[in-house]
Amino acid sequence: MPTMTLDIPGSQINWFEQMVRTMGWSFRREDTAPGAEKPAITPAMRRRIAQARKESKNGETITCRTAEEMQRYFDSL
Repeated sequence: MPTMTLDIPGSQINWFEQMVRTMGWSFRREDTAPGAEKPAITPAMRRRIAQARKESKNGETITCRTAEEMQRYFDSL
């Protein structure tokens, strides 16, 4: 399954979460506020990271680097 990772400003996260759920997509929210202690990387997380890197290398992911790219992607659905 393709995975998209976005860095969304805190002021817009609730709107984005609602939109994604309305579209029927799965959504996993990982809060990492600036200055917050980041969780330790577990073996399971390392496996997920390795899988995501493999999928990215194989072109199986969607990457949006700007807000305009993300908007074009959503408009294309």
